[in-house]
Amino acid sequence: MKQSITKKQKEALQAVYESIKESGFPPTLADLREKLHVASNQSVLNFLSVLEERGYLQREKDQARGIKILNLGFKVLGKEKMVPLVGHSAAGSYVESFVDTFEKWVSLPSVIANEEVKKSKDDVFIIQVHGDSMVNVDIDDGDMLLVKESKEYKSGDIVIARTEDGTTVKRFIADGGKRYLKPENPAYQNIPIIPGEIQFQGKVILNLSKVK
Repeated sequence: MKQSITKKQKEALQAVYESIKESGFPPTLADLREKLHVASNQSVLNFLSVLEERGYLQREKDQARGIKILNLGFKVLGKEKMVPLVGHSAAGSYVESFVDTFEKWVSLPSVIANEEVKKSKDDVFIIQVHGDSMVNVDIDDGDMLLVKESKEYKSGDIVIARTEDGTTVKRFIADGGKRYLKPENPAYQNIPIIPGEIQFQGKVILNLSKVK
């Protein structure tokens, strides 16, 4: 049976949420100590430990701001899920890889009704695209894409592909023995997939910039 959250524990969770919402980043222990009006870091750590044990948040070791609110945490607060904006990818030429270039957390629009988004857990992230190679599928320069990490991809998926040169957004095509990345703009050429040289980071499940 799930244990209920106490008033003080919920205040601590709310303080984490407010910091992420206002600044885009999780709070430090000092931030939480001030928000919760407690005298020591240990008091803050006690709150965080209980919240983590009960599945409301997750902490990354050795990171001052390594706090992530989980689905259950957003639910108990009555707030929309927030996901990480990890950086930029190209709809055109490759750009520098966004791996380990976390920028901030952002809220998903409350109007989202996409079933794949609803079913996703904590394996989604946002990238901002640059370029015009995907304009024929309504992905424009500057758009924000919601991406789901995946182990399986099927022909036709729009994917985030990475090489040692960087990342790009393209459609994955598997046609018989041929596999390649297809731009959705005739001004660009297909990119052959050479085993071991291209890795998929995830598949696009929603263009957030087109959500009304």
